[in-house]
Amino acid sequence: MKQNELKAIIVKNGLTQQEVAHKLGITPKTFYKKMKVGVFGTDEVRKMIDLLQIENPAYIFLS
Repeated sequence: MKQNELKAIIVKNGLTQQEVAHKLGITPKTFYKKMKVGVFGTDEVRKMIDLLQIENPAYIFLS
């Protein structure tokens, strides 16, 4: 997963990582850990694609 690209998309959408975590239904601490490891569940990825309007999810999540 390309963490820096995802972080940039979050900022581009005017959100913080904490806000994204809450919208995913997880704690910010869990979100930060998942970002560090680079692993999110499929449901979380789908929600982020919709929330952040990610046009090329494979580029971000499959590296």
